[in-house]
Amino acid sequence: MYICTPNHMTERKIIHIDMDAFYAAIEQRDHPEWRGRPIAVGHQGPRGVVATASYEARRYGIHSAMSSTRAARLCPELIFAPVRMETYKSISRQIQTIFHDYTDLVEPLSLDEAFLDVSHLPSATLLAREIKQRIFEQTALTASAGVSVNKMLAKIASDYRKPDGLFVIPPKAIDSFTATLPVEKFFGIGKVTALRMHELGIHTGADLRQWDEKELIRHFGKAGHNYYEYARGIDTREVMPDRKRKSLGAETTFAEDLNEIRQLKEQLHAVCMDVWKRMDKYNFCGRTITLKVKYDNFRQITRSRTLPFTIKEAEQLQKISLELLESIETGTRKIRLLGISIGNIPETTDAVQLQIDFNDL
Repeated sequence: MYICTPNHMTERKIIHIDMDAFYAAIEQRDHPEWRGRPIAVGHQGPRGVVATASYEARRYGIHSAMSSTRAARLCPELIFAPVRMETYKSISRQIQTIFHDYTDLVEPLSLDEAFLDVSHLPSATLLAREIKQRIFEQTALTASAGVSVNKMLAKIASDYRKPDGLFVIPPKAIDSFTATLPVEKFFGIGKVTALRMHELGIHTGADLRQWDEKELIRHFGKAGHNYYEYARGIDTREVMPDRKRKSLGAETTFAEDLNEIRQLKEQLHAVCMDVWKRMDKYNFCGRTITLKVKYDNFRQITRSRTLPFTIKEAEQLQKISLELLESIETGTRKIRLLGISIGNIPETTDAVQLQIDFNDL
């Protein structure tokens, strides 16, 4: 085991650790009769939502933020496990302690994943393997690890061989790896942006490299600068210990612009469920809700409401979000994007450190 203080380095070594189906894996560990069976952690019922699903459940198409009703339809034998947040937080702290045995440069993204900068140590690959083994020995849970020279590549690598995987993208392989990588796999490129890229003939990193940076910015806004660098394996973001986010949210860009209020309400409901899932996952709370609307002419407006209490139920989030939507002009000007965020964390809240990056801004 290596323990020392990071110093100045010329080549970074970044590890991304991502626990495999964290909540669901804990429930299967603690309930042996559930092992190998499809389970969903979340709230069952008409208004319930799936927080996470075991890999057995994912084979049925069940995923986080899905309504419990739909999940039950997809898999009638699905087992619903109630959320035990204190248990998950306790195990997360145990895993974080392992990380800090190796480096002080640990940036948690949520309870179940984190970046580690281990540039001061001889081998990031051996270290990632050792961390995975220690996590399993101490918690009986598996983790996937990605190793590379920056955060973007390390995160892509950790998803490459899930579950219980370890994948390394060394410096000499970056060009060839990113050249063949589908654009959907790059950091910050969501489904809608990927579709727009496909329409422009951009399908892989190699295709993306053919585009001038100014042209990418013209088509995709300021995010075009990031896409230009990511296609070349460049990501200058540092691992930031103790980074706390004061808000979180989600948004969706429609494949076709909408102006029918029923469709807008349906889309808003889905966005609220995604926000609630993230709040539940990160043990996050707040009392200021903000609605973001982008019209078909790219004009953007926001509407906010600050409550005297913190949001503790999905129904509260949905109700206020709907009222904010009803306060704007709908039915005439078409809308291309809806988003909901929540913030204004109370001083006494023990908020989990996290970083959320939204696609298709």
